[in-house]
Amino acid sequence: MRRLRGAGCVFAEDEARLLVSAARDAAELAALVDRRVAGAPLEQVLGWAEFCGLRIAVAPGVFVPRRRTELMVRAAVTLADSGSVVVDLCCGTGAVGAALAAAVPGIDLHATDVDAAAVACARRNLPLVPVHEGDLFAALPDELVGRIAVLTANVPYVPTAAIALMPPEARDHEPRPALDGGGDGLDLVRRLVDGAARWLAPGGALLFECSEEQAGTAVDVVSVAGLAARLVVDEDLGATVVVGTRGPDVPAGTR
Repeated sequence: MRRLRGAGCVFAEDEARLLVSAARDAAELAALVDRRVAGAPLEQVLGWAEFCGLRIAVAPGVFVPRRRTELMVRAAVTLADSGSVVVDLCCGTGAVGAALAAAVPGIDLHATDVDAAAVACARRNLPLVPVHEGDLFAALPDELVGRIAVLTANVPYVPTAAIALMPPEARDHEPRPALDGGGDGLDLVRRLVDGAARWLAPGGALLFECSEEQAGTAVDVVSVAGLAARLVVDEDLGATVVVGTRGPDVPAGTR
């Protein structure tokens, strides 16, 4: 605990308890503490993260699910029913998809990520779910065109210049493509929204996170694409989720 506190871990006592419970012996405990003191995210050291009441496997080099993303799950749950086609795009560990499957039994779930390490990790957390590897919608099978009822996407939205200001455990231990959203942080959001209508069913919804400062621009991007935009905000979690819904008369587009 003293070593963790000296390294700047705010919740040193809680972290020490978790590391002790994870170690099989004193040597392994020392190795785990060394990794944490060196800056590795606690979840990667432990090999798991708690998310929506689930224990999600986490692998080195894979984006660690954030608690604020639970807001996106809560919003998505209200839009899904048993039998709904649901896609967890940019899935990372597959935490969002796993939480949705637990909350809404019977959904037809697919997950995707561009990173091979993330896909392998997601397949551990979603053993019965097709997890596709590829860039955004290019990873999805054509059979899902126009059928997706709920599309969650944990796209990166940190502006490039702000990466250097992130905590070392994120900027040094998580893949940069999972963090870097381009100049204003919304480059991937624009690509996502641009292609969404083709894949969404009439009445289907796209959900993604952004910062409070980006919310106005993100809503405009969604609206220009012809989707009905609204915000879901949780100040306690520090979370902002944009929801874009395809109306029955919105053309699917060609992209």
